[in-house]
Amino acid sequence: MTAYTVNLNPLVEMTDEQFYWLCRANPDLKLERNSQGELIIMSPTGGETGNRNSEIGADLVFWNRRTKLGKVFDSSTCFKLPNGGNRSPDVAWVRQDSWDALTAEQKEKFPPLAPDFVLELMSPTDILTETQAKIREYMTSGVKLGWLIHRQTRTVEIYRLGHEVETLESPTTLSGEDVMPGFVLELQSVW
Repeated sequence: MTAYTVNLNPLVEMTDEQFYWLCRANPDLKLERNSQGELIIMSPTGGETGNRNSEIGADLVFWNRRTKLGKVFDSSTCFKLPNGGNRSPDVAWVRQDSWDALTAEQKEKFPPLAPDFVLELMSPTDILTETQAKIREYMTSGVKLGWLIHRQTRTVEIYRLGHEVETLESPTTLSGEDVMPGFVLELQSVW
């Protein structure tokens, strides 16, 4: 997916409320904002990436329905991160107690929290360094576990809060570790 970054800061510093209403006024655009306040306009994914995102999300939903440990979110959900960014991971998961701590209004708008888990699935048009920077932004905001899946190279970068990035070559499964206990993603359908 091609992304365009627009720096509005020299003209106007957009508040969280203004960003929320900008997104609502332009529902056909996928908008994010990085921690520097730059507006990021993203194109939709293609069919193969969209299908794989849905399959991964479904696996997480089925696990979560069984365990009832939290809430699962798709790529349309924008989170207001503690570092100031407004980001929409391809798939995200939040512990139930963190979700329950939010007010009804916070849940309805852009939830002001860092998910416990995020996943980014590289599209053929994504730029690796930009997607890695996005995952690092999640991690500096308090995300505990992040996966960057790159189908073309059959690699997965695993980001853990407070640890170095681990890169796996052609793994068959990924574990939710202690963040999502018992969750295992089978990667046959992703590759």
